[in-house]
Amino acid sequence: MPPPVSATPPPSAAPTGAETPVVAFDVGPLHGPRTGVGNAVAWTYEAIEELGTVSLRPYLTSVRAPISAATRRLPLPAAVALRWWPHWSPPFDRVLGRPDIVHGTNYVVPPTRCPRVVSVYDCWFLEHPDDAAPDVRRAGDVLRRAVDDGATVVTSSKASASRVSELLATDRVRAIALGPPPTPPGGDPPADDQTDADDDAPYILAIGTVERRKNYPVLVKAFGRLCSEHPTARLVIAGRPGDDSVAVERALWHLDRAAAERIALLGEVDAVTKTRLLAGAAALAYPSLDEGFGFPILEAAQMGVPVVASAAGSIPEVAANAALLAPASDVDALAANLHWVLTDDSIRRKLITRGTRNLGRFSWEQTATELTALYRELAEAAQ
Repeated sequence: MPPPVSATPPPSAAPTGAETPVVAFDVGPLHGPRTGVGNAVAWTYEAIEELGTVSLRPYLTSVRAPISAATRRLPLPAAVALRWWPHWSPPFDRVLGRPDIVHGTNYVVPPTRCPRVVSVYDCWFLEHPDDAAPDVRRAGDVLRRAVDDGATVVTSSKASASRVSELLATDRVRAIALGPPPTPPGGDPPADDQTDADDDAPYILAIGTVERRKNYPVLVKAFGRLCSEHPTARLVIAGRPGDDSVAVERALWHLDRAAAERIALLGEVDAVTKTRLLAGAAALAYPSLDEGFGFPILEAAQMGVPVVASAAGSIPEVAANAALLAPASDVDALAANLHWVLTDDSIRRKLITRGTRNLGRFSWEQTATELTALYRELAEAAQ
């Protein structure tokens, strides 16, 4: 698990001037519970700062969130912005300090007269609006309006770029891969750090919020089919409750009692526990219905853990040949791949070796280089 990142990044040390674009950069995802998007935003910001070729100006949309002196505040509640921006709003150029580029890092970018970039990760809520919360659906409306008005979309995979191009009817899409999570810190966890996976039984680990996109009911069913052949194996799901919690409980109810008792729902875990769980896992299960990137795939590779995943979204692109893939809805295929990893030492070693090699394809320096090149390209075109 990466070390914590401060809620608001420090101001850019890059020199300003005509040759150095000023980029208003949304740091809203760094406030509140840290998610995969929040990590992506934090690590991207740090990489751009280190590169030093553009001047970043952090901003967020909120009336209450605590901010540093370097951060500009769009003075309206985020919920109000989501209701206004699909229809009408004055531009925020002056509030943002009249930057050269505005980058909305979490599906939403405010109205401005300057070129805009908006980050899109997975496309799940665009394709399944009925499964999304009202605010998430409104974010989709803001995104569509921004793209209609000329915003450029950045995705973290070619798979997402292709879907965005189709769903939003635009060719202004750039795929820029993210980098790997920082290497987990060394050292032993606290002695009192206890989880339901403390015994010596092999366990399959799944990491992520219990939401529909993660497809955990299928994972529970697949594990149920393994139980007779693997009488000591366990399944551990580490993630905060979400909109699929009821479906997961229902899937557990359909298993026989002995199998259900071998499945642990840990809820959200801290960084030390997550690292410890990954280090001890027999495999990482990643059966998502869609992913924009997939940090857990790379985290598992860093810890020498084989990956069994679905062939959905960006997963085949990010995992390459370092995971066993199956159709997201195929319970039997997922169960077979999990069985293979649990029983075949040769395939385990092969996946671990491939995972280590696969990490070399990803670099935050490359992410920052490609993103700042896009900023410059858009800024020059607007002159």
